[in-house]
Amino acid sequence: MKDVLVVGGGIAGIQAALDLAEMGILVHLVEKSPTIGGRMAQLDKTFPTNDCATCILSPKMVDCARHPNVTIYTLSEVQSVTQEEDDFGFEVQVFKKARYVDELACTACGDCAKVCPIVKRDEFQMGLSTRRAIYIPFPQAVPQAYLRDREDCLGGDPIACGRCIEACTKGCIDFDMQDEVVELSVGAIVLAVGMETFDPVALTEYGYTRYENVITGLEFERLICAGGPSGGRLIRLTDREEPQAIGFIQCVGSRNLKYQRFCSSVCCMHATKEAILAREHIPDVKSYIFYTDLRASGKGFREYVDRARREYGVEYIRSRVAQIEEDGDGRLVFHYEDAETSRPQQMKVDLAVLATSLVPGPGVAGLAEILGLELDEYGFFRTNPFSPTDTTREGVFTCGCCRGPSDIPQSVAQASGAAARAAQYVVEAGGM
Repeated sequence: MKDVLVVGGGIAGIQAALDLAEMGILVHLVEKSPTIGGRMAQLDKTFPTNDCATCILSPKMVDCARHPNVTIYTLSEVQSVTQEEDDFGFEVQVFKKARYVDELACTACGDCAKVCPIVKRDEFQMGLSTRRAIYIPFPQAVPQAYLRDREDCLGGDPIACGRCIEACTKGCIDFDMQDEVVELSVGAIVLAVGMETFDPVALTEYGYTRYENVITGLEFERLICAGGPSGGRLIRLTDREEPQAIGFIQCVGSRNLKYQRFCSSVCCMHATKEAILAREHIPDVKSYIFYTDLRASGKGFREYVDRARREYGVEYIRSRVAQIEEDGDGRLVFHYEDAETSRPQQMKVDLAVLATSLVPGPGVAGLAEILGLELDEYGFFRTNPFSPTDTTREGVFTCGCCRGPSDIPQSVAQASGAAARAAQYVVEAGGM
């Protein structure tokens, strides 16, 4: 029985890999970033149970790393795919970037980062804090090893720097480590490359990046997380004081003829969760959610919204905010139309949170070209309506947000479905 390639190491890719591995199938898990975990690793809690996101994800990451049937390739991307001569299976070339740190020898002690003189924007913390040129993305990262950012590092020459090499007593750092191409032979491919979030800079009326207290939902998640840049304290970025009123704006970049026409489906529940968490952090805070249509169709979602209204005082306002301005005191003024009276209204808040739409990541179009797959009208992988994890090419399956916006339970369910289809395919096509 042939191996299976899983592309993407978020929660969907991890679940698919674990399911296949438990069936006795060898799995190659390819992830382009330095660690598996994906977007879920950046979330504080999950809806509708408000369970700790990392507490759910981290054990699965560790299980994946320790499973004898799973091989993880981080800092890696699929470079080419060719059909094997017998028309069953694929020859895959994976381009793996050098980490410059020995994954097996590194103990993640952090001595190297302490002496690094380079300070960079921390991508995991959404730019709200900094990291060094040699770093580990977050404490629960898998593999649990540092890596060197070669674009910003001064170099290993002692004349230029080389401080991290001197600091590492175990000799884990090797600046001569080279990129490599790994060749794999697999029977099926599962695509779980996730999504990106819309950049709201294009919507100048909201003042994102112009007004410091206008942030995105993911930035909000990092602020309220205990492992975030403020240690879990919800603050305004201008004065680091707690906000007393927060406005959540839905459909930023989605349901919009100029950008994305589709509904991102998960944003209403994300905002509801964040409004609840805001109240738990600041007992007297007022939260207002400006929405177009309230989408709460999943299991327990409607009860979650009712609870937000009843127990946490969250106010839902059916309206689209037309513009955000900043007053002389640094507060934000929302300009919107009252849906009931059709009259223009204003509201002052201390913090604005933009629910940005979920869009296909750059890896989707690239993999579609490499694999010869069709995309739908929105740029996601096209799937079979009657077999929703099947792509337009035999032997290639997909799950999670790369086939359309999905929440975590949906992504996990799709991952198990894609894993089952991939297992069925390698068994039946392989003649077992």
